[in-house]
Amino acid sequence: MTRLADWVIDRLDAWRSRLDAYRSERRWRRLRQLGMRIGANVSLPASTWVDVAHCYLISIGDDCTFGPECLILAHDAQMDEFLDAGRIGRVVIHEQCHVGPRCVVLCNVEVGPRTIVGPGSVVVTSLPPDTYCAGAPARVISPLADYLDQRRAEVAALPSFTREEYERRCRTPEGRAALAAAQGAGSAYIVGGKA
Repeated sequence: MTRLADWVIDRLDAWRSRLDAYRSERRWRRLRQLGMRIGANVSLPASTWVDVAHCYLISIGDDCTFGPECLILAHDAQMDEFLDAGRIGRVVIHEQCHVGPRCVVLCNVEVGPRTIVGPGSVVVTSLPPDTYCAGAPARVISPLADYLDQRRAEVAALPSFTREEYERRCRTPEGRAALAAAQGAGSAYIVGGKA
């Protein structure tokens, strides 16, 4: 019975993956019809909330990635009850940006090309190109080149696994235990593909 149940669950998972892909394409198509610009090779998870009513003010460049549960807002209604006015503004996220999980991008901002926005950041002002930014409010932490040099040094010094090795080892309890033991108490890196 377990084999049959596993087979059924595997088939349902495959159908769910297809349905999720269809929903994403349908969502992107709808946002584009409403005027939002979404470039090529953009990874925009289904959990990302986009300001649909004002999405025509939002532009995302090519090769951008977003972590789960981000918010992209092209309006600000927090002063509405006091001033009887709400603000709208463009959101431009240029090419090759990475916006980490649970970031909030507010209206009237521009995120420069090749900028990384750290997890949980709140983007309230524009961020310059080629930088690593984080915080609430988000601010420049370092030039992108310095940030990448630090990460390269970590990759060289810390345990690392190829994508194939990592996926192979994750399939069994023994492999997962070996990965955890090799990692020790600190970080490790998966190289050769998107983590």
